[in-house]
Amino acid sequence: MNTNNPSWLDNAVFYEIYPQSFNDTNADGIGDINGIIEKLDYIAELGANAIWLNPCYLSPFDDAGYDVEDYYTVAPRYGTNDDLVRLFCEAHKRGMRVILDLVPGHTSYRHKWFTESKKPQKNEYTDRYVWTDSIWCVPQGMACLRGISQRDGSAVVNFFSSQPALNYGFYKPDPEQKWQQPMDAPGPLATREALKDIMRFWLSAGCDGFRVDMAGSLVKNDEDGKGTIALWQDIRAFLDSEFPEAAMVSEWGEPDKSLIGGFHMDFLLHFGPSHYNDLFRCDEPYFSRRGKGSAKEFVAKYKENYAKTDEKGLICIPSGNHDMDRLSYRLDTDELKVAFAFLLSMPGAPFIYYGDEIGMRYLPGIESVEGGFNRTGARSPMQWDKTLNAGFSNASAEKLYIMIDPSADRPDALSQMNDSKSLRSEVKRLIELRKKTPALQSRAKIEFLSDGYPLVYKRSGSGQTVTVIINPADSPAEVKAEGRILYSVGADAVIENGSCKLSGASAVFIEN
Repeated sequence: MNTNNPSWLDNAVFYEIYPQSFNDTNADGIGDINGIIEKLDYIAELGANAIWLNPCYLSPFDDAGYDVEDYYTVAPRYGTNDDLVRLFCEAHKRGMRVILDLVPGHTSYRHKWFTESKKPQKNEYTDRYVWTDSIWCVPQGMACLRGISQRDGSAVVNFFSSQPALNYGFYKPDPEQKWQQPMDAPGPLATREALKDIMRFWLSAGCDGFRVDMAGSLVKNDEDGKGTIALWQDIRAFLDSEFPEAAMVSEWGEPDKSLIGGFHMDFLLHFGPSHYNDLFRCDEPYFSRRGKGSAKEFVAKYKENYAKTDEKGLICIPSGNHDMDRLSYRLDTDELKVAFAFLLSMPGAPFIYYGDEIGMRYLPGIESVEGGFNRTGARSPMQWDKTLNAGFSNASAEKLYIMIDPSADRPDALSQMNDSKSLRSEVKRLIELRKKTPALQSRAKIEFLSDGYPLVYKRSGSGQTVTVIINPADSPAEVKAEGRILYSVGADAVIENGSCKLSGASAVFIEN
């Protein structure tokens, strides 16, 4: 278990930026790094003190930048390497951190490593990717690129066919398949060292760490994750030696494995066993005022993972991200306020997807852009104000990366900043409270007292205890509690005779 936790993570609130859609400063219809720099004060004013930046590397953008062509070069549409370094510097001046998205499992088919790997002649990159030893060999359960070069063999791919899988070896190579290399073979070890070099380059340039894409998927034939854990432990040792303050957040969804592997925090994913979708993204989400949802399985799985991680509480619950429907797709503004009361009072660093703080809408059924498919509707441009293109860009509408929400009543940041009762103002209040209340921060303990309606849990840390009561359903509730009300949303809650009485669609935090 990693014990070298950068102190800044203890009170971090992350803001995820999808750079294509955030702020365009050169009127080409695509967001850029200078646009992010221009809006740093907006993020700081909200209260977020850390940024997760989705991939901004050179790419053909078959998968919105998750198909990397060159890990060392910023894509020209976003700016230059110097621009990214300036973003690091400007963020640091404001007391903010920036983590980059690291994509270690695959590259673009246009990456120079793959171009060399395709050659039939043995070279430095021959074993950088997972290749079978015959064009006719297609391993069961693995998609492949075939007949794409003079090299005899099929190249295993991850996800899209444009993303050949990098070779970190097989935990249990099949002796009948000679092409399955063990983890300690020269090719897999060279790939691992290349990954360290990429991390070293950006950390030396001022980056504060990485969110690691599909971190649990690197080693093949690794059912229990033991090989992948060992790989990340080796990388952890490298970071501890050279960059001990670098934060590592995993997209893994199994915190008992990722934290042992050396990550500081792990995401709950919208797929897999976490029951995260039960809360926000199903036909009857728990946070709907209809009160027909359930948090029971979510709480049970959370408690199971929490126990496995020695109650470290380093499980991140994001508001959303670029791969899922927006929160507002199934929840209205009042329901979103209660949902954010939950998100910003749980352990682990909160992650707010750009625009979720103003209730930006998911746009269903729009044409896929850069491999987004059904995800495209959650990647529309940030809505800053009521000017042209919602303040995102001065480009003509047809040049925009993705269409703007066409609704006349679409939310925007400026209007909500000027409205003390807006969703954004509520999110700002919650962040401010979290940052000054030790018991609500990342590493403070949690104990669930109820998993129904309402959801009740106790947070404790630094000699302070706070009871959180989350009541999304329309019906009022009464919970045994005493103390001082720190925060409430919805109709005013009252404490009398040893009980807290609260209205429907509300939340209250009580310092005990």
